[in-house]
Amino acid sequence: MAIGEIEAKLEGALNDPIDGALVLSIRVPKSDTYTAKQLVQTIRTGQESGKERLKVCFSWYREKRSNDANAYFHVLLDKIAKAMNLGADEVKVKMVLEYGTIMQDEYGKMVGFKLPVSVDVSTVYKYAKLYETRKENGKDFNCFILYWETHTLDKAEMKRLIDGVVYEAQELGIETRTPDELASLIENWEGK
Repeated sequence: MAIGEIEAKLEGALNDPIDGALVLSIRVPKSDTYTAKQLVQTIRTGQESGKERLKVCFSWYREKRSNDANAYFHVLLDKIAKAMNLGADEVKVKMVLEYGTIMQDEYGKMVGFKLPVSVDVSTVYKYAKLYETRKENGKDFNCFILYWETHTLDKAEMKRLIDGVVYEAQELGIETRTPDELASLIENWEGK
């Protein structure tokens, strides 16, 4: 059961000279101090009631994309869809597969799957790009690479996606924000 989550940096790691255990210290940004103090209090309360050990999970912090950037992304998708006489969802899938982020597992390996050629991949996962068809035991399979859904993208990944969508919009003669406005949108990421 998760108790809480905070952003932190590893400050140090020392070996306890008495028992050889590793002692870790973390630094929590000032903006998250209140949340961290509440988390510490929750842990101490648990320890007082006999829960002495914690299960700790570390993961890399990912700065979230802003709602403003996401809204702009969808405005451009709608304009591209109208210009190409396509549905907005169809254009979104095309843009994600062209400029999005390939899904990776915790070891940095690409994630994908294979399906019998008779199965429509969009009924399983919509951000899947066909990379080959192979025959196994006399049956044909389509093999796909998966891309992250846009709501999971971090700041850098969303910037790359928006840059690609801006390029596609400009190629169609669609007016986009100026480079300075785009830079400001990315620079002033709100992470809402």
